[in-house]
Amino acid sequence: MIEEFKKFALRGNVVDLAIGVVIGAAFGAIVTSLVQDVIMPVVGAITGGLDFSNYYLPLSSKVQSGLAYAEAKKQGAVLGYGQFVTVALNFLIVAFVLFLVIRGMNQLVRREEVKKEDPADVKILTEIRDLLAARR
Repeated sequence: MIEEFKKFALRGNVVDLAIGVVIGAAFGAIVTSLVQDVIMPVVGAITGGLDFSNYYLPLSSKVQSGLAYAEAKKQGAVLGYGQFVTVALNFLIVAFVLFLVIRGMNQLVRREEVKKEDPADVKILTEIRDLLAARR
């Protein structure tokens, strides 16, 4: 059983997956910092300091109005729609940043594929085209 586990754990796919998870976690931290520390302050400045995270509807008469969301939650049941809006906006920003990163990586891969194109292949295809054109 130990040998079987060793074979499983040392397979390339498992190691690649582990590396992907670690790099993904690190990249997630970078993107989260980008959103919270760079993008959201700009959005806040543009919207005049609007912060959705403290918008809520009290569901209990015990909850006093005008409190911060965290304090209102301590007093009773509240519907924190503002926190949901904030998390949804963060998700959209993170998803867009990831889209841009993946798009950029795909363009780099395409450029590498074009560079790898063998000029000998192009020359042979050109000769075949010319021969076919001459037959007509």
